[in-house]
Amino acid sequence: MKIVKAILTPLIILAIIKLLMLVGFFAKIEHLAQDCLFRLRGSQDLSDQVVIVSIDDATFNALDERYPFPREYYAKLIHNLNLAGAKLIVFDLEFTESTSSFDDEFLAQTAAEYQNVVFAGRLIETTGSDLHQQLLTPVYPIMLQNLSWGVTNLKTDIDGVIRRYSLYHYFAQKPQYTLGVAALANRRVYQSDWDKHIQSNNGYLQVSNLKIPLINDNETLINYFGPAHHFPYYTFSSVIDDSLTSLPGQMGYERNEFYKLMESGVFRDKIVLVGADTAELHDYFSTPFSSSSQTPGVEIHANFIEMVLQQKYLRHLDFWYYLGIQAASAIILWFIWSRLRPIWGAIMLLILAPALYLVAYLLFINEAMILPVVQSILLLFALYIVALVKQYLTSLKEKRFIRKAFQQYMAPELVEKLLKDPKSLKSGGSLQEVTVLFSDIRGFSSFSEDHKPQETVQILKDYLTVMVDTIIHNDGFVDKFSGGEIMALFGTPVSLDNHALSACKTALQMRNRLAILQDKWRDKGHELFEISIGINTGQALVGNLGSEQIFDYTAIGDSIKLGASLVEIGPNYGTQTHIIISEYTYTQVEDFVQVHYLDEVKVKGSSQAVKIYEQIGLQ
Repeated sequence: MKIVKAILTPLIILAIIKLLMLVGFFAKIEHLAQDCLFRLRGSQDLSDQVVIVSIDDATFNALDERYPFPREYYAKLIHNLNLAGAKLIVFDLEFTESTSSFDDEFLAQTAAEYQNVVFAGRLIETTGSDLHQQLLTPVYPIMLQNLSWGVTNLKTDIDGVIRRYSLYHYFAQKPQYTLGVAALANRRVYQSDWDKHIQSNNGYLQVSNLKIPLINDNETLINYFGPAHHFPYYTFSSVIDDSLTSLPGQMGYERNEFYKLMESGVFRDKIVLVGADTAELHDYFSTPFSSSSQTPGVEIHANFIEMVLQQKYLRHLDFWYYLGIQAASAIILWFIWSRLRPIWGAIMLLILAPALYLVAYLLFINEAMILPVVQSILLLFALYIVALVKQYLTSLKEKRFIRKAFQQYMAPELVEKLLKDPKSLKSGGSLQEVTVLFSDIRGFSSFSEDHKPQETVQILKDYLTVMVDTIIHNDGFVDKFSGGEIMALFGTPVSLDNHALSACKTALQMRNRLAILQDKWRDKGHELFEISIGINTGQALVGNLGSEQIFDYTAIGDSIKLGASLVEIGPNYGTQTHIIISEYTYTQVEDFVQVHYLDEVKVKGSSQAVKIYEQIGLQ
């Protein structure tokens, strides 16, 4: 039952952590920790296959027009990019609203002439009592030419950061592929039948000869190659600035920047994405490289396309596999932290948490694998804290039990020492050297028969109270009573410097205090009795030798039997103090006590003859 409980506890903690990670706050922290992996890794090399033409502030200054620009500019852009050798032109700009029929037709015809242009649409979803979808397609002339297009929808996580790229959305039960997928398909198969070269199976989306791993059915993780503006950017106005185009913002100065770009070959055989890079058009987003919205949307599409071209995908470790690792680790750590001292547990925690993040970083840069970092670190802290609380409560319960069990039989100072180190109370006991003191009322049976029970009980109570107080005062432990017999241990459960001497001092003080009691009883007319005391020192099995239900701290062994035998043979010797000690005790106190040699006897509990002494006093 204890083992089952010990296994269930860390598993329950793991389940709670898993549930917590579904809460928005913890999910955000997890995302932030994973984003740091991108920043630590830094920027990655590009394939030089993707470039961006941006409508930026310089474009607005050069054209000196309000947005949206006349569509003849975009037709000029398509024409010039093809002159410069562009392989594919992808617009991250939506031509979903008609302007003049001539401009729309001119743009569509220009694109149809080159057959290497991908336009953009958008899927609008409104939520309410029912999900309502509206598909905004490019204008009619573009659709009439059967030109390629894809939707530009970008999906953010709960914290507003884009980490996933949607590959398609369903509209009217048909997949509408996104801009990046349309671009990848059209780099090999142009125009009308490009979507026929896309297949979804076995967790992948096959786009022509490229396989894209799927998560959440229609998404893939974006492996960002760097922060904003990591890709080559060229100004929209510079691409259309040729000898046939006059830019109003240049105030009569003909720069003809396009020819320089064409001669440099920056567009030759490239996928050219065209999008906005100005605050005026509100097309900025947050990425793992930037907590603030500063990455143009067109560059997010560029990162996706670059990732697929290089086949450098990110992936999560299999959920069930990682859950098994977490469960096994949680059980092992729970067993360790439940038994480890708190300070060592804290040191272990401070080592494990950074080590876990380091492992996550190494897997990220070497295997492109993302681990749930915060979730695992939270699990470490939760296991340690709960184990710490468990240790504290167990210690508190143990101390309450020890105090209750021993405060009546030991000095308060010894109880406090025992509370600091309760290891000696383990069930089963251990072999220790102790000194046992037995005292017994001589002829107690006869004494009790000659007196009324109430009188016997009162006299016995007065006697035992004084004797117990004497034992406790000398750091002894009162083990048990049996009628008029007392058994006391010295040197356990708390060790003493010279437990044999403590027992000898106790015996003398018991004799003195008995004399005081006898004077009191004599004055009251009570019958007096004498006691015998036997003391022996030796090895004994000491500890909790009771059952699971009843705690019984005691000592057993031949040395204990010898001590009891010394009390039994006491009346056979006409001693003055009635205190007999064995030679084993005497060897430890011979410099401190006065003795009188009595005999060498073979008593019960000893296989050989033992020298015995009467203790007379102290040196």
